[in-house]
Amino acid sequence: MKVQKYIFSIPAFLLFAFIYCIPAAHSGGMALYEVGPTQTGLASAGFAARADDASTLFTNPAGMTRLKRSELLAGIQPLYTNLAFSPDSRTTTTGNDGNSRNWLPTGNMYYVHNVSPDFKLGMGVIGYFGLSLDYGDTWVGRYYVKDASLQGITFQPSAAYKVTEKLSVGIGLNAMYGMLEQKVAVNSVLDRRPDGELEVSDNTWGFGANIGILYELNKNTRFGINYLSEVELDFKPRTSLTGIGPLLAGILASRGLTDRSIDMTMKVPQMVMAGFFHQVNDRWAIMGDVGWQEWSKFGKVDVSIDSNDPKSLTTDLNYKDTWHFALGAQYQVSDPLLIFFGAAYDTSPVNSADMTVTMPMGETYRFGTGAQYKWNQNLSFDFAYELVWMGTLKVDQFRGPLAGRLAGEYKNASIHAIQAAVRYQF
Repeated sequence: MKVQKYIFSIPAFLLFAFIYCIPAAHSGGMALYEVGPTQTGLASAGFAARADDASTLFTNPAGMTRLKRSELLAGIQPLYTNLAFSPDSRTTTTGNDGNSRNWLPTGNMYYVHNVSPDFKLGMGVIGYFGLSLDYGDTWVGRYYVKDASLQGITFQPSAAYKVTEKLSVGIGLNAMYGMLEQKVAVNSVLDRRPDGELEVSDNTWGFGANIGILYELNKNTRFGINYLSEVELDFKPRTSLTGIGPLLAGILASRGLTDRSIDMTMKVPQMVMAGFFHQVNDRWAIMGDVGWQEWSKFGKVDVSIDSNDPKSLTTDLNYKDTWHFALGAQYQVSDPLLIFFGAAYDTSPVNSADMTVTMPMGETYRFGTGAQYKWNQNLSFDFAYELVWMGTLKVDQFRGPLAGRLAGEYKNASIHAIQAAVRYQF
């Protein structure tokens, strides 16, 4: 009967969570570790092994066996993206500096159901992948991108089973709904007209797996491994061209590049994360992780008209795989109050020569802190802050005479993440 009640409640949970979490993939970056309050405050340290709240459904589904009661965890996380581009003298196009500073609301929601002490079921709605940029219509890089939005919202049903006193396993289905929209200005110098516009948009589903193993060496020490498989988003948007003159329109039509579907298939990177958690004493605990993401198979994001004789509207991105390292600690100040902090480092997915304004990403440093306050035996509140720091990102792009050369840098590129969450056990 309990399992039936859990299953019947899933549609209502999904409807509310989708409305609540749909902005979650809007961010300055692409793949996010900030999927819960502790992941934010610990800068992702303990991602695969901490397993202390319902967000373990995503970070390591095997960790659900550590939850003694059913639990709902819901959080909001405003992100402030600081991505301001300053062109230098090598830039050949006139226009404004690029300023993509904005506040973006995000959120995640998890529910874990305690079927028995050894068997758990869960459902989560998570926004861990995406970007959102809006540079405006008149900036110097408008022939590369004006605005771009790529969102991936994951719906993850999960199950976990405690095989022995020490070993737990878990699995989840990563059902991702992908949404793509991109606009780029078209240089109409051939027709001596104002800029036109090329727009592409599409929605699609992709599927993958989330598999976890948790091994508890003793009551104080545990190790976790999480594998998040690749998810293929098979975008096939139709091109929409407006405001272009007859000369350029004729050239594009002769190449079969107007009113057609284009291949913008993207592969959300597979990820492996291995971590530990160790309770040093009654007050202190330390944790850490090492991870890998396969960005080298990511795919195509850029779309533009670069020359007078274009052969394609898309551009391959020369991405490479990345490594992740994190270390953090928590301190039990009193019975109701827990504080935590951490730091992390990710290698860059792109060489400096391949940096683009569509996806400005480099090596990344994370610094987080947060606190959890237990209101009573059932209810607790979490608050966290994290600085995601990318520093200076240099760009030098040239794709043809219509797009021109775009050179300059992002100074102090960063994301500020603030998380507030409520946790209820029953």
